[in-house]
Amino acid sequence: MSRVGKAPITIPAGVTIAVNDGNVVTVKGPKGQLEQVVDGDITVSQEDGVLTLSRPTDQKRHKALHGLYRALINNMVTGVTTGYKLEQELVGVGYRATNTGNTLDLVLGYSHHYVFELPNEIKVSTTAEKGKNPTIILESIDKQLIGQVAAKIRSLRAPEPYKGKGIKFVGEVLRRKAGKSASKK
Repeated sequence: MSRVGKAPITIPAGVTIAVNDGNVVTVKGPKGQLEQVVDGDITVSQEDGVLTLSRPTDQKRHKALHGLYRALINNMVTGVTTGYKLEQELVGVGYRATNTGNTLDLVLGYSHHYVFELPNEIKVSTTAEKGKNPTIILESIDKQLIGQVAAKIRSLRAPEPYKGKGIKFVGEVLRRKAGKSASKK
């Protein structure tokens, strides 16, 4: 059995899970609602506040799908109860981030601004305190979507290994390089 796939998902209070005809799992909670289409081979069953997934055979494909869908549904349950929050900081002289609604305006040392329109499912806020790097705070109930948006923002100016300039996650440790050293005669 898949170690991830065989673990049961406990359903917290206030969360309802419905499995529709086409193996569509709908998770409703205090923060919102998410849906996921599950492969037809994977069976989703719910009893006594516990959701379990099972597979028909031990084929490699079924093993992979078993763990995948269990992880996706567990992420949905966590998202509708507590939500997800990602923080990114801009390291570099003159780097700025501002937002109006769901539009993010980034100044990253290029000759132009990056204006980034975020999906409605994501809430964005920016902070710029004196003496600290500007930060971008993303909040959402969808783990996959928030991760994809954060990766796209990071790709606009990925951190470089010499001075560490760029967009990085708060708490991320970058591997630094020494750079050129003066030649000795």
